[in-house]
Amino acid sequence: MYFYNAYAAMPYQQPGYNAYPVFSLPSYRQYPPVDPTLFSQSAIAMQKLIKDGSLILKKLAESKEFAFKVMSAAQESDTKEVQQLIQSIGIQSKVDIYYNPDGIRLTLSSKVGQIECCKLAISLRWKTFFNMFTEKSPTFKRSVGGRGSLTQMADSS
Repeated sequence: MYFYNAYAAMPYQQPGYNAYPVFSLPSYRQYPPVDPTLFSQSAIAMQKLIKDGSLILKKLAESKEFAFKVMSAAQESDTKEVQQLIQSIGIQSKVDIYYNPDGIRLTLSSKVGQIECCKLAISLRWKTFFNMFTEKSPTFKRSVGGRGSLTQMADSS
C-alpha cells in the first residue's frame, strides 16, 4: 500500500529536522573582573537621594502653604523661586526641576567622585486634564437612554 508523503520534497519541514543550525558560544569567552566598589558607592549615594526625596515629599504633603508657593511660582514661570523653595527644605542633593501646567518633575542626582552615579526622579501631578469625552469631564452628562452625550457648558449650568 502506498501513502503520500507531503514532506518528501521539503526535508527541512520534516518533524525532528531543524532548519536553522544551532551555534553555541565557545566556552573560552573571557569576562572582565567584577569590582562592586562603584556599585556599592552608588547604592549609598542613592540612599541619600531617597532621604532628600522623602524630605521634599513630606514638606509638600504636610504644608499646603508651601505647596501653594511652589505651584504659584511654577505657574508664573519663576524657576529661581521654585529652586529656592525646594532647596529651603534642607536637601543636600542637586535637583533639576521641570514643570508644566499638569505637574512637576524633580530629578535628584548624585556623584561618586567625578562620576554621576545615580538619579531619583519624582513626578507629581497638580492638575487633572479632563478629556471632554469621558465621564469624569464636567461637560459629560448621561442621557435618558443610558448613553453618554456631550452638552455645552451653558446647558449644564
